Amino acid sequence: MLSVVENCFSPRTAAFFDLDKTVIAKSSTLTFSKSFYQGGLINRRAVLRTAYTQFVFLAGGADHEQMEKMRAYLSALCKGWNVQQVKEIVAETLHDLIDPIIYDEAATLIEEHHTAGRDVVIVSTSGAEVVEPIGELLGADRVVATRMVVGDDGCFTGEIEYYAYGPTKAEAVRALAVSEGYDLSRCYAYSDSATDVPMLEAVGHPHAVNPDRALRREATLREWPILVFNRPVRLKQRLPDFSMPPRPALVAAAAVGAAAITAGIVWYASRRRIAGAALPG
Repeated sequence: MLSVVENCFSPRTAAFFDLDKTVIAKSSTLTFSKSFYQGGLINRRAVLRTAYTQFVFLAGGADHEQMEKMRAYLSALCKGWNVQQVKEIVAETLHDLIDPIIYDEAATLIEEHHTAGRDVVIVSTSGAEVVEPIGELLGADRVVATRMVVGDDGCFTGEIEYYAYGPTKAEAVRALAVSEGYDLSRCYAYSDSATDVPMLEAVGHPHAVNPDRALRREATLREWPILVFNRPVRLKQRLPDFSMPPRPALVAAAAVGAAAITAGIVWYASRRRIAGAALPG
C-alpha cells in the first residue's frame, strides 16, 4: 500500500518504471513490427524474425550473447528509416497495439503514485520514438529512452548515441534526482530484469515485477518486494478509476546530463539480462 500524499514541505519524489513486461505485457518496440511492415519499413522476412524475437522475449531461451547479436541486427535494420515516418506509424497504431497490453496492476500503481504526489518516470531500453508516446498515453511525467543518431536527411544512421541499458539507467535516475530535486531514498523503482539492478539499487523502495530468475534471486536475497502483474487491460475499460490528466511535455532523461542527444529508435533486444542469467519465464 502506497503512502499518503507527500508533505508539501518534503523533498520531491518519483516512481521509476521499466516498460517492457513491467508496465506492458510485451516488447514495446517489437509490437509495432507489423505496422512497420505495412508502412514499408521492413520486409516479410524481418517481420518473421522480429516475431521470433518477441517469442524469445516472452518465453525465454536466449542467452546474453544471442540477445546482443539480435540487438545489432535490429539496430542495423532501422538504418535509413525516416524518423518522421516512424513517429507517424507509432502515433496511428499506438492505441490499438499498446492500450490492450498495459497491465492493470501497473496502471493502478501509476495512479497511486500520482495521487501521492510523486512524479512517474518511464525508463526503457526501447527507442524514444516508441517510448515517449507510450509514456504520454500512461500519463508519465518524464521518459528515459535509448536514442540513435539521426542524419541530416532525417533518417536513422544505425548508430546508437545514448543507450538506456543497465548502469546507464541508474545514471539517468541520479541525474534526474539532481535536476528535479528528488530524494532517491524515498523514491520507488519497478523492473522485471536483472539488468536493472543498478536502477533498483539507486532508490529506497525497489520492487521486482514479473522478475527473471536472476532478479528473483537478487530480490529474495535483498528482501525486495516481488510483484506479479498478469492482467492486461485497456485503460478506457478502467475509467473512471484510472485518469490521464494532461501533463507537462515529456522530457528525455538524456537531456539532463551529458548524454543528451538527438532523437532515434533502437530495438529492445539486448535489455534482457546479464551474461548467464536466464530470461523470465
